[in-house]
Amino acid sequence: MCGIVGLYFKNNNLDDKLGYFLSDMLVEMTERGPDSVGFAIYDSVAKQGMIKCSILFGGVDQGKTFDWDLLKNAINKDFGSESVMHVYGSHAVLELPTDSKSISKWMKVNFPELSLISSGKRIETYKEKGLPKDVINSFNLTNFKGSHALGHTRMATESAVTTEHSHPFSTGDDICLVHNGSLSNHNTWRRKLLKEGIPISTDNDSEVAAAYFNWKISQGNSLDESLKSALVDLDGFYTFAIGTKDGFAVMRDNFGCKPAVLAETDDWVAMSSEYRAIATLPNSEKANIWEPIPGKIYSWEKTT
Repeated sequence: MCGIVGLYFKNNNLDDKLGYFLSDMLVEMTERGPDSVGFAIYDSVAKQGMIKCSILFGGVDQGKTFDWDLLKNAINKDFGSESVMHVYGSHAVLELPTDSKSISKWMKVNFPELSLISSGKRIETYKEKGLPKDVINSFNLTNFKGSHALGHTRMATESAVTTEHSHPFSTGDDICLVHNGSLSNHNTWRRKLLKEGIPISTDNDSEVAAAYFNWKISQGNSLDESLKSALVDLDGFYTFAIGTKDGFAVMRDNFGCKPAVLAETDDWVAMSSEYRAIATLPNSEKANIWEPIPGKIYSWEKTT
């Protein structure tokens, strides 16, 4: 059992409150996922020719720390002094003039103890083992800004309780996935996707789902087409929420065994595993609220 939440602002005047509202939603999902918490924030766009990269030091689970100055000096040397780095405890967000494949290869050679957990023009990803309220406070999430976000609280059933096994999982530039449920054929798909050259770093079944969407989209499929294919290819029970640069999409499996609630007002769209997370939002009592139909795709995105 896990908890997932999503929040998308139709009213840009709310962007400054994204982290504040998301924090309350995640805390409400603590009972569904006390093992770890993670969130993907879609904030300001990286400068022309630059890419944002979220970096994780997994040693945080063993109480270790990392000297981020080592990374900063190496980045400046190999990518130029115009590169920017912001440190958030066990994480760093980089903005540098390269692409995701190049920085991933560079990291594996120069800093194998670090993990690239997302990349793109807008996405920033943070996750850590621990109770939601503690992790939220450690990252100071309430002060984060942005247009939309996804979050996840985890109760592990399929794999180890570690920061690296936590959600969200990145599926390509500016795309991420959070998942409530379990997949029964993830080992088969893991083998197939690895042969296709799609990177998978953990034994978490949710990362396989993320890798599956990466593979489908890399073949030229749209997000909607990829989600429709998942209904056939991925066996199990699930609610997926996928974040993109411009919005997010939600889909339950054909049986609808995993809970989900959607709500919409003139100012925002929200989703959660339980309504109580949505109830923390302003004017939630006036929202249009419904349970998503199994197998149907719901999506919202900015068109400008």
